[in-house]
Amino acid sequence: MTDMEENEIQSGQGPGIEVQAASSSMQPSSAPELSASKPSGMEQGSATLNEALSAQKPSTMTEPLGNADNMGQSQKIENVKSSQLDTQEKDNSLAQQAETAQRPRVKPGLVDVIAGESKGFNANIQPYLPGELIGGSIPHVFGTEDEAVWNAAAQACGTERVHYTYTVEGGRIWYLACPSSLMASNPDSWCPLAAALPGNSEHWDKETVYLYEQEGMASALRWDQETGRMQVFLGATRTILPRMQSMDANFVTVNSETASIVMWHNRMLHTEKLSRALIRMLIFMGVGVNAIAASILFISIISIAFIHGDLNKIKDDTDQAAFKLMENAAEVMQSDTIRHMARIQHLLDNISQSNGYLVRYEVSGKRTEWNAIVPTALSDQARTDTKYVDVVGSKVKKYVAKVTKEDEDNVRLVGKK
Repeated sequence: MTDMEENEIQSGQGPGIEVQAASSSMQPSSAPELSASKPSGMEQGSATLNEALSAQKPSTMTEPLGNADNMGQSQKIENVKSSQLDTQEKDNSLAQQAETAQRPRVKPGLVDVIAGESKGFNANIQPYLPGELIGGSIPHVFGTEDEAVWNAAAQACGTERVHYTYTVEGGRIWYLACPSSLMASNPDSWCPLAAALPGNSEHWDKETVYLYEQEGMASALRWDQETGRMQVFLGATRTILPRMQSMDANFVTVNSETASIVMWHNRMLHTEKLSRALIRMLIFMGVGVNAIAASILFISIISIAFIHGDLNKIKDDTDQAAFKLMENAAEVMQSDTIRHMARIQHLLDNISQSNGYLVRYEVSGKRTEWNAIVPTALSDQARTDTKYVDVVGSKVKKYVAKVTKEDEDNVRLVGKK
């Protein structure tokens, strides 16, 4: 660079500054544009700057104009940076929401709903690889799966407080378990390696080795081809992965974001939850029964209050029944039963005196008819003895039996009234 060029730059008349001044005077609202001028255009740039300076007021200097443009440019750069940061934050939030939406969520079960713990149920279950993980298989006996797995896991872990999960396949129960104390810092978690158990979402076949790695720890799940036993390997990543890679098998890495969540089971916690559900259900049933009884009692009280004691109809019915009963009693007292009994006794006595016997006595309304068999020789005496005299008012009526031949030795007396 020549001495003339250095003087021009130091005095504010260099190529870059003249373009900046010209652009700032012509377009104040737009950002300044810097262009690298060739050395051959130095004189042309100086003339342009002189023209721009002559067009401004005397108070407008080149240096303050350049500072204002620099400040505007810095502010615009900061605005661009802030907008980029906002866009990046939005992208991160959208990515996080998409990841959360893709992650399977666990819904509360029926026992949680009955126990009233569905609102406090944590559906955001996080993957966690326990430091002590065991696995195995036991024969399957229908109806005793939980008890059998808990017994095997308790013996293997040396404590009854264990978390376990299992599947049933091929007549055997395949399970993973760990001591419950390992969940101290990860209470709402699940083991992604459990998704590789037979019957779960990540299981392909028993010839494949299933791997899962988390925070420097790695685990592997495989089946021995000779014995068919399930083997669980757990340790540091730098030791487990080379060991697994040395095996002649296919490898599948379990993805905790897409695998179906397999929850841990804890027998004691499940028993306590069932107790809470039972107590809550009994309380609600008691409250319901009491509410029904109270409603029935309330309805009864209201019904009694609105019912009027109208006993007139009952009184009338009672009077009619009593009157009818009195009429029946009067009819019984006025009946001719006693008179007929006396008449029959009289006939029997008189006919027996004539060596005869009474064979028929019929009462039909007010009409009476009787028949008797007596010897022929005593028929006249029998007729006289069985004569009946009835007094009606001032009239006297006599009824004498008629005689008809019955056989050679006897006759029939027929008496009518």
